[in-house]
Amino acid sequence: MSAAPPDVPPQFQTFLAFDFGAKRTGVAVGNRMLRSAMGQSTIRAEASDARLAEAEKRVREWQPDALVVGVPFHPDGASHDNTARARKFARQLRARCGKPVYEVDERYSTTEALASGARDADAGAACVILEQFLRSLP
Repeated sequence: MSAAPPDVPPQFQTFLAFDFGAKRTGVAVGNRMLRSAMGQSTIRAEASDARLAEAEKRVREWQPDALVVGVPFHPDGASHDNTARARKFARQLRARCGKPVYEVDERYSTTEALASGARDADAGAACVILEQFLRSLP
């Protein structure tokens, strides 16, 4: 699915991405100049508060200019339960961290991560999501 590039200010250079999951949330950090991402340790938390607290800790650690959250859809583009959960996670991150949050269609990100040999599918999917986002920037 191709989407219009997000309206991201040119001074935004570093990004932290999340591949939201109910049990595991993949994390990656990357920058605009290199248009590449590096996976970080996966957040393993089923409770929403614990997941958000760990995500907030990563934001404090990396000090990104903005955040990117992968939002899943069915192959035909239809929303499902996890679509709403990922969007809620994105809203909560925005409120807790005070950073802009960009959503990216993350269909097939885990499949792509595994196909490229990722040892941690969640961190690999977060890299795929972030690199897709970075490639969309002018």
